[in-house]
Order: sequence, then structure tokens, then C-alpha cells
Amino acid sequence: MYAARARASLRGWGGVGAMAVVCALALAFVLLLPRTQAAHQGGSTSGPGVADAGQARADSCEDSQAQNQTLSPSGADGPTIDAVKARTGAKRKLVVGVDQNSYHWGYRNPNTEGAELEGFDIDLVHRIAQDILGDPDAVQFKAIPTSQRISAIQDGRVDMVVRTMTITCKRLADVAFSAPYFKTGQQVLAPKSSSVTGYDDTLAHKKICTASGSTAYSKLKADRDKGSLPASADISTTVPNQLDCLVRLQLGEVDAVVTDGALAASQAAQDPTVELKGKAFTTEYYGVAMKKDATDLVRRVNRVLVDYRASGWQASYDTWLSATLGKDSGPSKPPAPQYLRTS
Repeated sequence: MYAARARASLRGWGGVGAMAVVCALALAFVLLLPRTQAAHQGGSTSGPGVADAGQARADSCEDSQAQNQTLSPSGADGPTIDAVKARTGAKRKLVVGVDQNSYHWGYRNPNTEGAELEGFDIDLVHRIAQDILGDPDAVQFKAIPTSQRISAIQDGRVDMVVRTMTITCKRLADVAFSAPYFKTGQQVLAPKSSSVTGYDDTLAHKKICTASGSTAYSKLKADRDKGSLPASADISTTVPNQLDCLVRLQLGEVDAVVTDGALAASQAAQDPTVELKGKAFTTEYYGVAMKKDATDLVRRVNRVLVDYRASGWQASYDTWLSATLGKDSGPSKPPAPQYLRTS
């Protein structure tokens, strides 16, 4: 049961061989995940005007304020939540897109029976399921790559995505987000012996890996286009899942990785031959992503987050992230939420 989950005792995951095994196991679990999907209802309470209004909001949005473009909290049910609750038998579960190979965030612990999914994001999923369905384990996890997070929501394959997903204006045009539940920033990860010192000119003539569809790639491309990143920096290597970048780094196929510092710190814990280089050079906020018209679900998740920030968030941080990000959770806590979206 959820209350009995113990902290993983994984240590020393460094090395190409170990990571290759992890990636192979991850692929196997993806293939083994249940393919039968419950029928999803869109939960729309309005017509095309809602989508048009959402597009207008996204067009006028600034990324520095994107995390505030969400709805006020509410505990009321609506069409989307009703559809979830109407599922019967084994299908009466919240269907959530997650990662299964991000250490300390969403990963399968091979030391547990059935290689149980654990991590900071997974704790939040259980809390949401408890609130909506009265059972923290009433969840069907679907492992999805970084590049498919938005399409999985739009296609109705999942009810929501809880997968270290940064809230941005561009993404707000396609999906809705909860209030932020974590604060981080992009950082560079490279071998300890590397001449790379951070997000600076030492990246010239270096091959950099990012995940497809990630904010890291968007940032690198924009900065290289405007000249603030050396033109000789090679950003052509993109992969479906961020962990694949660490494997490429270990194999010597790339010189550096750019990703969220929170993820990079966990990867450095997996492999002691790599380290974070320089400080974070962006500020980003993770949110729970849902369909744009699932307004009742967005409001409900925001209500859950109000309670979770007060009781639950810190305990989860202490369990999963304090060893890699430090005992002081202050820098990782999101600001007090604002709810600027009105419909």
C-alpha cells in the first residue's frame, strides 16, 4: 500500500552497462503496460469559444507569468471528474501519464515487488487519486516519453500528465495546467573532467543532448539563433526520454546535457563521474497538465495542491530529493499560487 512504501535504496547507478540495463528494463515496462484504455469523455462544458479564448490567452502570455494562468481551486465535481468516477471495476482508476526512468521523480524501483513506481511525482499522483476516487492506489500509470506528453492528453490516452512538465505559454495553447508544484531551472550536466564550466562559451564546439519537445531544446535553439549561445554548439542530438541523454554522455556520443537542474541532480546521483556545471540559467515551474476544457479537473487538482503544499509536499521532498537538491527545500518551493485564468 501507499502508506507502506519505503524509500528506494539504490546507490551507484553509474556506468554505461548499468544504464543500458535500466534503459532496457524501462523499454520492457513500456511494452508491458496495459494497452486497453478506458473510454474518455472530453468533459467540455462549452463550445469552441473556450478554445479560442485559451488561444488568445496563450498568445498574450509571457513565460515568466505562465505559471499563473490557471483556474481557482474548487472541490466540486464536473463532467470530467464524473466520467472518471463512472468507470467501473478494474477500470475505475485515474489514468496518469508519468515517467518511469527519472530517478527520484518517477522511476521503477527494482528492489520492490513488481518494480513499483516511486518518486516525487508519483507521490503527488497518489494524493490526487485519493482525493478524487478515495483510494491513493486507484491509478493506472502510463509511461510516456517527453515528446508525447501533450499528445497523450489531447488524444485522451490519459486524464493528466504528472511528469516534471514545465508550464510555458506555448504549451498553454495546447493543454491546461494546474498551479505550479515545483520550481527549478535549466542547468548543464557534463563529465567532471570536462572543460565545460556552465552555460557559457565553453559549450563552443561541444555536442549537447536534450529531450525532444523539452524546454531545454527550445532555450538552446533560441539562444543560438540570437547569438547568446556559441554558433558552433551542436544541439542536433535529441532523444525521446531525458535519461537517454545521460546514456549518450556516458558513451561519449555527446559532451554535455542540458535539462532541468532537479533532474540533472538526480542523474548526477546515479553516475558519480558527472556533475552539474554552473548555475541554473532559467526559472521554470512544474505543473500538472490536463485537457484544456477539463476545467473541473483543473480546479480540483488546484484544490488538492493547496492541501498538499501545507501537508505532504515537504515530506515527499525529504524522502526523494533532499539527498540531491539539499535539505533546504526553499529554492524548490513554488511561489504562492495566483489564479489568473477565469474560464
